[in-house]
Amino acid sequence: MADSEGIEKLIRSHLAGFTGYSASISPETLAGKVDVPVESIVKMNANENPYGCSPRVLRALADSHNLNIYPDDGQSEFRKLLAGYAGVPAEHIVAGHGSNSLIDMIVRLFVGPGDEVINCVPTFDIYRFSTEICGGTLVNVNRDDNFAMDAKAVKAAISRKTKLIFLATPNNPTGNTIPRQDILEIVDTGVLVVVDEAYYEFGGETLVPLAGRYRNLMVLRSFSKWAGLAGLRIGYGIFPPRIAGYLMAIKIPHNVNMAAEIAVRESLADLDYLQDRVKAIVAERERLFGGLRKLSWLKPFPSQANFIYCIVLKGSAGELHQKLQKKGILVRYFDKPLLRNSIRISAGRPEHTDALLKALRELER
Repeated sequence: MADSEGIEKLIRSHLAGFTGYSASISPETLAGKVDVPVESIVKMNANENPYGCSPRVLRALADSHNLNIYPDDGQSEFRKLLAGYAGVPAEHIVAGHGSNSLIDMIVRLFVGPGDEVINCVPTFDIYRFSTEICGGTLVNVNRDDNFAMDAKAVKAAISRKTKLIFLATPNNPTGNTIPRQDILEIVDTGVLVVVDEAYYEFGGETLVPLAGRYRNLMVLRSFSKWAGLAGLRIGYGIFPPRIAGYLMAIKIPHNVNMAAEIAVRESLADLDYLQDRVKAIVAERERLFGGLRKLSWLKPFPSQANFIYCIVLKGSAGELHQKLQKKGILVRYFDKPLLRNSIRISAGRPEHTDALLKALRELER
């Protein structure tokens, strides 16, 4: 067996310098490091639903007596349930342990060393993460100053090595959507296109009704944000049936746990409740945007998701992040190419917005 000093020789060469995904900070890791009790921390850094899941989910999980058995690996009834919500035939559906796992499955299915993946940056970093793990080459196409995707530039970046194009709409972390005609212009090239609609419910724009017309269009959705199920990790995709078949073959067995299946079933039986919560989050997003616009040293961008992205025009975003954290308010901080000196703030409850804006005004003095 190799010793710890020689283990690098056994690691796949393209992963020796691999940079992982940077997840958000959890409140429990800050105990004793901030000025408020952990239970009072305002968490606005991970785009979670601040209202939680449907009460039906909690009751059903508490009453469940089948958590000791494996879920149906073929997802037969579960795919029908999701198909009813998405409005597509069940053979188009594949579910996964969050949409992240579906991204990983798609890349594993199509991408290997020497293959290229087009990525419209800045965007969700999991596209890079999965591509690099599989040994693929990332071809980055920059968005403009307002983070709009350039369809002509994407098409110009396509080569014989291109296997996938990722398009997030609304985009994370900037919150803007891609016009349908621009997406379809790229789909018409014939290259496989993944449209990530993880925040669809907050904006309402979707390509799902068109999914059946194209053999190269895949659409991803999530229950983490709108349904408040981030902790149970459940996402799904709408795929051409042949691609869905391959994904079902390569997925890890039982990749959706029984608790998540129960939670989705109960969530879809309580849509009025959840949609009311979505409306409340959207209203709070707009109120948050209005409050941020009044601060001359921040530049917030309009969003169709459940968060607001801001460039810090005066001072350090890193220092702002730390000062807010000290006050018990968590936001996401960025300082890397194309996301310089900026923060992303999740839309919360009204009292969360009030606390954040109050803290920002105090820091402005």
